[in-house]
Amino acid sequence: MKKFLMLFLMTIPTFVSAQNTPATTIRKTFSRTTSVSTVIKADPALVWALLTNAADYKRWNSTVVSIEGDIAPGEKIRLKSTLDPKRTFKLKVKTFEPEKNLVWGDSKGNRTYTLTPNGDGTVAFSMMEKIGGLMFPMYAKYIPPFDASFDRFAADLKMEAEKIGKE
Repeated sequence: MKKFLMLFLMTIPTFVSAQNTPATTIRKTFSRTTSVSTVIKADPALVWALLTNAADYKRWNSTVVSIEGDIAPGEKIRLKSTLDPKRTFKLKVKTFEPEKNLVWGDSKGNRTYTLTPNGDGTVAFSMMEKIGGLMFPMYAKYIPPFDASFDRFAADLKMEAEKIGKE
């Protein structure tokens, strides 16, 4: 009976919340998409404030070397990442929906941040970056994997928002 019960339990599908997923990357011939998500016990306004305050990024975000400019509609920012600290990414803020959706990017790709209130004092945070184009196969091998950096970004944001939320 015990063996049967164990076999039965092993056949029951395990549901993992799509809101708490480690970074994953999907590679295609002409693009690569990396995404991560987590649930943060904080108000969406607090998480949004962290995401849109460029001057404060370096303090709480271990994946950023520097960020210059204003994270505001139509503005341009200059970002240096720990993935390639010698390179400055010149990005434009393309979408700016307070406490909901932020997109910045360049001609090679976009990074999208999404906040979804869960109605229980938490917010689902997701970050996705899609890079690519017709020439992508020529330079794809020179782009480092984003997974570990995305996991760190989400963990840093969660830790900082939850710490501030308790104060």
